[in-house]
Formats: sequence, C-alpha cells, structure tokens
Amino acid sequence: MKKIGMIVGSLREHSYNRMIAQTIPELGLSEASFELISIADLPLYNGDLDREEGPAAVEVYREAIRRADGILIVSPEYNSGTPGVLKNALDWASTPTRTAALIHKPAGIVGATPGPKGTILSQQQIRQTLEAAQAWVLPFQKMYISQVMDKVDAEQGRLTDETTLKYLRRYVESLLGWIDQSRSLK
Repeated sequence: MKKIGMIVGSLREHSYNRMIAQTIPELGLSEASFELISIADLPLYNGDLDREEGPAAVEVYREAIRRADGILIVSPEYNSGTPGVLKNALDWASTPTRTAALIHKPAGIVGATPGPKGTILSQQQIRQTLEAAQAWVLPFQKMYISQVMDKVDAEQGRLTDETTLKYLRRYVESLLGWIDQSRSLK
C-alpha cells in the first residue's frame, strides 16, 4: 500500500482546499493510505535555524514527508501565486541540499478556487519550487478545480460534485502510477 502525504496550502479551518484533501481518502483507492501533513506550526524559514534537523516542528514535518511514498499538495492561489505558508513549507522541505525530504519524492498538485481559472498560476509556481527542490512532479497531468463553492458541501466539509470527484480520483490514480514509475528513475 502506498502512503500519500497531503499538504494543504491554506491554514484556514474551513478552506475549500482542506475540504478537497479531506475528501481524497474517501475516493475508494484501496492501494493507498493518506496522511495530512500539517504546516501550521512551521516557523518562517531562516537558514540560521536550519541546523541538523532544524526546530522540532520542522523535524516532525520533514519526517512525515520522508515516510510518504509520494506527496500531494492541495492548494489555493493567493494573488496569482503560491500561498506564503506553502512556499515556506516547501523551503523547509528542500534543505539540507543533499538530504532534503523532497529530493526524488514523487509529487502531485491539486488546487481549488472560487474563481473561474482554477489555480493555474499558483500551480505553475508550486511546480517550479518542487522541481528546484528535485522532487519528481507528476508530468502532463493537471487538476484545477474552479468555482469550488458550487462543488462542495461546506457543512460536511467535503467535495460533492460527481464530475469533479471522478477527475480527482483519476488524478490521484495517476499520481499512484507515477510513484511506481519514478522508482525506476533512482
């Protein structure tokens, strides 16, 4: 069974992207287990603090990424880009350079927004950051969820739109296949 670590790029309790992430384990993918990896307690990246495993919260975060067979980032777009908390988290996972948690880690990106364009610009920046950290980002596949407020049940905190659920399941299945393919790249 593959273990997927999920990182939500929003700290909001009722974030649409958190709702998407909470729905993923319910997609019926028996070959995978899912763990939310919190970024809420990470300090702002500071090279002076980045010694050995770093602060305690950073050590826990990095170890959660290392335990995962792959990472799935579920993130909104803020001001046409990556949310600051997510960029900070990716920076912590990209060091130390030779042993960073993200090196050769298969990764996928999903994003939801109330707007009509999905999270196109944010995902481009996230992909760029992951590639700079030497993560192996799922190629050729993209998962943008636009007008998300019409596709979730906010009271349940879940994605409910059947078409979007179908595409999300297909995307996660592609990520699982990418994990298998990326093992041969090492």
